[in-house]
Amino acid sequence: MDQFDNLEKHTQWGIDVLEKYIKFVKERTEIEINYAKQLRNLSKKYQPKKNSKEEEEYKYSSCRAFLATLNEMNDYAGQHEVISENMTSQITTELARYVQELKQERKSHFHDGRKAQQHIETCWKQLESSKRRFERDCKEADRAQQYFEKMDADINVTKADVEKARQQAQLRHQMAEDSKAEYSSTLQKFNNEQHEHYYTHIPNIFQKIQEMEERRIVRIGESMKTFAEVDRQVTPIIGKCLDEITKAAESIDQKKDSQLVIEAFKSGFEPPGDVDFEDFTQPMKRTVSESSLSNSRDSKPESRFSGKSKGKLWPFIKKNKLMSLLTSPHQPPPPPPSSASPSAVPNGPQSPKQQKEPLSHRFNEFMTSKPKIHCFRSLKRGGGGPEDFSNLPPEQRRKKLQQKVDELNKDIQKEVDQRDALTKMKDVYIKNPQMGDAASVDHKLAELGQNLEKLRQEAQKFEGWLAEVEGRLSVRTEPTRRQSGMYESQNTLTVNNCAQDRESPDGSYTEEPSQETEVKVPASEFDDEFDDEEPLPTIGTCKALYTFEGQNEGTISVTEGETLFVIEEDKGDGWTRIRRNEDEEGYVPTSYVEVYLEKNAKGAMTYI
Repeated sequence: MDQFDNLEKHTQWGIDVLEKYIKFVKERTEIEINYAKQLRNLSKKYQPKKNSKEEEEYKYSSCRAFLATLNEMNDYAGQHEVISENMTSQITTELARYVQELKQERKSHFHDGRKAQQHIETCWKQLESSKRRFERDCKEADRAQQYFEKMDADINVTKADVEKARQQAQLRHQMAEDSKAEYSSTLQKFNNEQHEHYYTHIPNIFQKIQEMEERRIVRIGESMKTFAEVDRQVTPIIGKCLDEITKAAESIDQKKDSQLVIEAFKSGFEPPGDVDFEDFTQPMKRTVSESSLSNSRDSKPESRFSGKSKGKLWPFIKKNKLMSLLTSPHQPPPPPPSSASPSAVPNGPQSPKQQKEPLSHRFNEFMTSKPKIHCFRSLKRGGGGPEDFSNLPPEQRRKKLQQKVDELNKDIQKEVDQRDALTKMKDVYIKNPQMGDAASVDHKLAELGQNLEKLRQEAQKFEGWLAEVEGRLSVRTEPTRRQSGMYESQNTLTVNNCAQDRESPDGSYTEEPSQETEVKVPASEFDDEFDDEEPLPTIGTCKALYTFEGQNEGTISVTEGETLFVIEEDKGDGWTRIRRNEDEEGYVPTSYVEVYLEKNAKGAMTYI
């Protein structure tokens, strides 16, 4: 019994160890589930967003491999969730239930032990009580015997007193005998109980406690095996995920990706020809042709355009537009006549005339000025671009047109399918009037027919543009014959810092300001090159509030009350670009006109 308390402490320690292991597994499952959640969030974060530019990037094998890696990481995260779920169900839940059962069993065993201990202590107390009673009765009987003998020897005591003493002595002797018999019986009973206690009850209880403790030890060992097995079960699947990532990495094809880039950004333009050498050591007599781009009065020499680069360095705009751009106002617009400024006159102060400079200087100022336009080609670029994608290089335009034709064909097929379905439904209604009214479908069929007609017209329009572009591309791919000597008698002009037919990856054009390009172009052919170009679209109308005498280059004169077309909004410099007719256009102060823009108008937006 002296080790009973120690066993109780030891078994409690065993339960604490089990609960500690349960807590350890529970925290491991939380780590696994959090890790899986973070992996899923990471995979989701880098997934391409729908209808975004990122989605287009995944046509490259490297991006597809990365997408496969993200998907495999998602599966990888799922396996860690499986680990967490299996550990929770197979270890944490089971051990928590077992701990409750173990506590109940331990409580029962130690309750039985305490009960046996209390029973043996009760038997011992009964034995002690019986023993003390027997001892007391023996002493009482001995005193009663001595008193009787004393009374019997005394001659002065009456016979009745002696008889009474004798009876008292006999009674005490009888009580002593009864106590002796009871003590003997209690002693025998106690010895039997004590033997049962130490040789049967307590050993059985200790055996049960030992078995309980051994089961606990075995159970925690099995849980540790399960802990490892849960991880081992998902290892093959995790290995497959890693194998798929490796396979995706091995599928990357750099040559194919490079070809895709080439196809995506191929412009279809031919490279510019060689620039002729100009010998400044010889005195040269230069004249300015009436068709020359420069109206400069200076006698500075102007470089010539080479015939090889004809049409390559110039944007696709008309000469009058180019001239308008070159001579657009560089000064702030005058205030309206109603202005309180001292200089306010009926026609308003005009922009000061600047001495005309050589075209090369005007081009240099034009290309380096921040608010102005980067390149002539961007003049045609409105908000969103023209419908026929004419602002794009030939190859890019062909691809856009082909894409548009494919989309229209898909829409046409959808409309045809809907029409066929409605036609069948109408036939069913005609054959079985109780199922529906055939006339109710006619309106929808008519609407589908109109939609089909519109879509087909639209498709024909884009197919025509596509055929035109493909025809031009096929002509351009044929060998070109160089013609020399035919431009020597023509007047020449100089352009500095113009974009040399270069195309950036996004289809826009870039220029190198540090380079000077000298190209010969015959004036007559230059005019013909751009005469067939479409004018800038109108984006609204305007009404002249005051009369304006456009005396500076790039401006246009208007009279009060006159209505004109707006082709370019005020870009913040105080000037609005307007058109009177096909050949008359220019800038007027924004404060001199009242502008009425059309809804959803796509103006001649320029890229700054």
